[in-house]
Amino acid sequence: MSTQQLDTASLGAYLARHIDGFSGTLSAEKFEGGQSNPTFKLTAGGKSYVLRRKPPGELLKSAHAVDREYRVISALQATDVPVPHTYLLCEDESVIGSMFYVMEYMEGRILWDPLVPEAKDNAERAAIYDAMNQTMAALHSVDVDAVGLSDYGRPGNYFARQTDRWTKQYRASETQRIEAMERLIPWLVENMPEDDGVVSLVHGDYRLDNMMFHATEPHVIALLDWELSTLGHPLADLANQCMAWMLPREGGIKGLAGVDRKSLGIPSDEEYIARYCQRTGRDGIENWNFYIVFSLFRLAAICQGIVKRAQIGTASSAEADSRGDAVIPLAEMGASLI
Repeated sequence: MSTQQLDTASLGAYLARHIDGFSGTLSAEKFEGGQSNPTFKLTAGGKSYVLRRKPPGELLKSAHAVDREYRVISALQATDVPVPHTYLLCEDESVIGSMFYVMEYMEGRILWDPLVPEAKDNAERAAIYDAMNQTMAALHSVDVDAVGLSDYGRPGNYFARQTDRWTKQYRASETQRIEAMERLIPWLVENMPEDDGVVSLVHGDYRLDNMMFHATEPHVIALLDWELSTLGHPLADLANQCMAWMLPREGGIKGLAGVDRKSLGIPSDEEYIARYCQRTGRDGIENWNFYIVFSLFRLAAICQGIVKRAQIGTASSAEADSRGDAVIPLAEMGASLI
């Protein structure tokens, strides 16, 4: 059975035993998009649920940690961070062939394009961007000790750990020599800012299309896709979001390069960063260029992982090819900023 399908008979019997009120014939439909952990809408007895599974087959070490996703979403239930309700984590691979978890199905909008063509006017578009900013500030303000996540990441310099981790992941999935990556990797090590001791919960892939907005109102009802979350430095999430807006409009990743943001009600980077600093009590940011270069390097490494997974047949989306085309331009953009 492939990543695209589920054994609904085995799964239905398991969920009936473990989720209160679960009954009826189970059907499953795979969501489009998303590269890493295949995600399905489950329907049974007039109720809907969401299942995220680890892909079966040969996987890169430390990737696809759905158990970590389940843990962090469960820990955030009573905080100001909007997340779905979680039902269960199943580590028994005999049920559907790999570990999975089940959470609440929520009705809302996923806004795939940062131009937000769905917005009825500039005021709504501005409010959507501000809601993203507010949700990020709420995330970075979570008391990790109070929610039981004090051991959710390792101590020490987050950017040093992440540079090491993504360099190893990149090497493990390398399919060709990319000169820009060979420049970026030593530059990041040599220009690493000193650890300022700031630690927060970080999402790891904080961007517009990883959140669900209310169906008609400009507020976030769920922050999704926690696979890369850990304890780390909050500026990694902020830089990741601003980096995404630097990217071109075309290709597998929609950015805002060349867009007149003001005419659309979209804040400039400076305005967005200032609002975040205001919300989190931060007085300015040093080493911003490093964080942007790091974000480009990391995204290039992630895209390279998708290329490798497509080669070995575990990528969960046909978009893998277009993401593969992004590796070199991302690396070159990062190298141009050093």
